[in-house]
Amino acid sequence: MARKASQTLTDGELRLMQVIWRLGSATVRDVVVELEKKDKVAYNTVQTMLRILEEKGYLSHEKLGRSFVYSPIVERQNARSAALKKLLANFFDDSPQSLLVNLIEDEELDVADIQKLKGLISQSK
Repeated sequence: MARKASQTLTDGELRLMQVIWRLGSATVRDVVVELEKKDKVAYNTVQTMLRILEEKGYLSHEKLGRSFVYSPIVERQNARSAALKKLLANFFDDSPQSLLVNLIEDEELDVADIQKLKGLISQSK
């Protein structure tokens, strides 16, 4: 039995979406060229993943000549918010405080980072 498709982005899907968000719109070839700056990728794999992203509602396409041009439907900030909500639910019992405590304890924050966090907390009151 096939598993249910996730509505959040996998690591591979995120890589493709980052390219499309950066470019604004792109063909399969455009995405392949961008990804190959770091790793070897297969054209057919990228094409399949773009179709999956379209099925998930992250992309739409327009036919231009013989190519499909993919454009984002979901903005980067909306995808971030959805991923953060899932992270909070799965690992932090829906507690933003637990997430922040974990970040502060586990990450090496410099004085500027801490000051910025304090400022953001003060502004949110």
